[in-house]
Amino acid sequence: VRFAIMASLEDDDVAEDQLAQLLVFPPEVQQAIDQVLPSNDPLDRPDFNPVEYINTLFPTEQSLANIDEVVNRIRLKIRRLDDDIRGVVRGQTNVSQDGQAALEEAQKAIQQLFQRIKDIKDKAEKSEEMVKEITRDIKQLDHAKRHLTSSITTLNHLHMLVGGVDALHALIRRRQYGEVANLLQGVVNVMEHFQKYMSIPQISQLADQVKQIQTELGQQILADFEEAFSAQGGKGLGPSNTAQLAEACLVVNVLDPKVKRDLMKWFVKLQLQEYTALFHEGQDVAWLDKIDRRYAWLKRALVEFEEKFGNMFPPEWAVSERIAVEFCHITRKEMSRIMSNRKSEIEVKLLLFAIQRTTNFEQLLVKRFTGITFEEEGQAQKSTNPFEEPPQPESTNPFETDDSDVQLAQTKPKQSPFIGIISQCFEPHLHVYILSQDKNLAELIERFVQDFKEHGVPHVEGEDGGAVLPSCADLFVFYKKCMVQCSQLSAGAPMVDLAGVFRKYLRDYASRLLIGNLPKVNKGPPAHESMPKDMHFYRMLSQSVTTSGGGLTISSLLKEGNQELSKFSPEEQRLVCSILCTAEYCLETSQQLEDKLKEKVEPSMSDQIDLSQEMDLFHTVISSCIQLLVQDLEGACEPSLATMARVNWQAVETVGDSSNYVTAITMHIKTAVPLIRDNLASTRKYFTQFCTKFANSFVPKFVTYLYKCKPISTVGAEQLLLDTHSLKTVLLDLPSIGSQVNRKPPTSYTKIVVKGMTKGEMILKVVMSPHDPPAGFVDNYIKLLADSDTGNFQKVLDMKGLKRSEQSTMLELFRTRLPAPPSGEAQAANATPSPEQDSSRIRKLEKLIKKRL
Repeated sequence: VRFAIMASLEDDDVAEDQLAQLLVFPPEVQQAIDQVLPSNDPLDRPDFNPVEYINTLFPTEQSLANIDEVVNRIRLKIRRLDDDIRGVVRGQTNVSQDGQAALEEAQKAIQQLFQRIKDIKDKAEKSEEMVKEITRDIKQLDHAKRHLTSSITTLNHLHMLVGGVDALHALIRRRQYGEVANLLQGVVNVMEHFQKYMSIPQISQLADQVKQIQTELGQQILADFEEAFSAQGGKGLGPSNTAQLAEACLVVNVLDPKVKRDLMKWFVKLQLQEYTALFHEGQDVAWLDKIDRRYAWLKRALVEFEEKFGNMFPPEWAVSERIAVEFCHITRKEMSRIMSNRKSEIEVKLLLFAIQRTTNFEQLLVKRFTGITFEEEGQAQKSTNPFEEPPQPESTNPFETDDSDVQLAQTKPKQSPFIGIISQCFEPHLHVYILSQDKNLAELIERFVQDFKEHGVPHVEGEDGGAVLPSCADLFVFYKKCMVQCSQLSAGAPMVDLAGVFRKYLRDYASRLLIGNLPKVNKGPPAHESMPKDMHFYRMLSQSVTTSGGGLTISSLLKEGNQELSKFSPEEQRLVCSILCTAEYCLETSQQLEDKLKEKVEPSMSDQIDLSQEMDLFHTVISSCIQLLVQDLEGACEPSLATMARVNWQAVETVGDSSNYVTAITMHIKTAVPLIRDNLASTRKYFTQFCTKFANSFVPKFVTYLYKCKPISTVGAEQLLLDTHSLKTVLLDLPSIGSQVNRKPPTSYTKIVVKGMTKGEMILKVVMSPHDPPAGFVDNYIKLLADSDTGNFQKVLDMKGLKRSEQSTMLELFRTRLPAPPSGEAQAANATPSPEQDSSRIRKLEKLIKKRL
């Protein structure tokens, strides 16, 4: 049956292929159909394959049993599709006719709408023409009315102008200034309406007459003032003259501002004639010691002016302020000329007296006047004394600021132009003040030195740490007073010069009070006597000679001539700690001093304020103090290490408690470290640096002395291992040794101690290990120490007491077991100097530096 079906299907394939060729759509058409009519039916797929479809329906021979049912289902589906197609085709037969009819109806409706719009437009145009006809006469009447009103107004203004000009001539002749002021203001206002008619000759003539009247008025009023005040300086003025001049001032307000300026200039000069004569350069009262009389004269002059002529001038003229301003200008010029001619007579006390009186007078002017005349004339001057600060609470550090000071600075009002208007003449002579402060500071430093020699380091009770030298706080308090006083005098070059003086005596203080009082490092001369006087060279020398860890230092050079060191006494240790704390205080306060000076000085000069070199100097003092403390403790422990190296470790038969040298070292540490810690309690970070530097110096030195212990038996190595562990425990506890508060040491310090002492323990473990077989011994050394230096391996072999022949075998085996370094590292290793060459270079450097010292 299946073959029969296949045969029948083959007959239909030809017809279907022909139909399929006709029903193949383009890809975009097929995609649109899939979007509009989505379907999962295999019959709807464009690549439908009937064979695959039949195989899907009948996958096995057993499935052919229901072939009739499948065929009937397909036929039913075909009949339904035919019915649907037939209905769609019948439904589309009348669509074209209906669409054509609808289109014709729409066209007719559009034509009707267009006709209606055209009719409406025609009617609107006719209505507009009708309105224009109706309003044409009304517009003509409006234009006529407006022109008539303008003509009448202009005619009235012209009548007023002509009448006003004639009236002004008559009033001016009779000097009736009260009426002139009102009338002239009206005439000026009326003239503004005729600006567009200036081309008319008559109007132009009237404008010229008004200008001429204003000019004549100005000249006449000036002449009236001169005539009124010519007789005995205005003392003969009566009430009538005063009233007339007051009315004349009202006229001046209407005239050109130049008339007012000329009048004020003449009047102020007249009022100050007596002053210029009394305080001429040749007079005795003109010098600085009688500067109070100048300001007293102005006070009396202003009182007399207010009583006699206060009501004559309008209040907005501020005549009193103008007199005061001109007085200040004249005084500043005269004082500048007098001081330039008599420079040799200027003394500090006299200069400060004059500046103090002048600044007080300027403050009085600030309270009395508003400064409006500066704004009017554009002569507002920059203040030379912008430093008015509220009193600050007393503090050990005079340069501390808080948030309230910052807020006050931000909300500070604008400075009055009267501040500095006279006192700026003293600025070129402030070098006298700077020289005086230089002298005072030199005497202060000398007094500090003498006080230190007499009283020494102050003792501080409690656990607050080492005492800061009281002279340090006194120095910075004096600095603050000088800075505040100078800021009231000038914020320019004198402030920069004062900063230079501060720098000079910061260096002097560090040299004479700090470095100069460091204790002796040996039985030779004191450390400060061997140090160079040039502080810059000392700083460079300390930076170039001092090396990290326990390497070469200045003090080690100084002790080379005499290896027998004298240990610091407790008082000397306190002295070093006190100098360190003082240097730290100076370092922090110098930074605040620099910031404060930059605030006080003019912004353009702030870059010239730099105390970095002085702060570097205090850094150097701190480093030197720490190095002295480290060297002192290290020197106390070094004899015990030498004792360790001299012990016959090969003869040790039993392992007991810690050796005597360990006990001695522990005793030195327990004696020195608590004292140093207590005196550096206020500067904990520098105590940490002391511990770190001591560990960096002592641990390598212990390992070096450990190498010198040879030969060592196994029991001796065990005893040394026990001693090494004991020292390691003591060193790990060093920061808090002897303290009631057990603090955990810093991680960096612990790493240094553990790393260095573990190396010593590993060396001893290698020494304890058997040397037979040699390969096992070498491997054990490489494993425990990971050291590729043949020199250190040689030292270990010497510690074991091996013979030279055995050492040669070990060395050859050691070299073969080492990993081969890269070519670059091999060249670097060849270029690296040997320890003997390095020590030779150090000795040469020591000799060179000793010659320089």
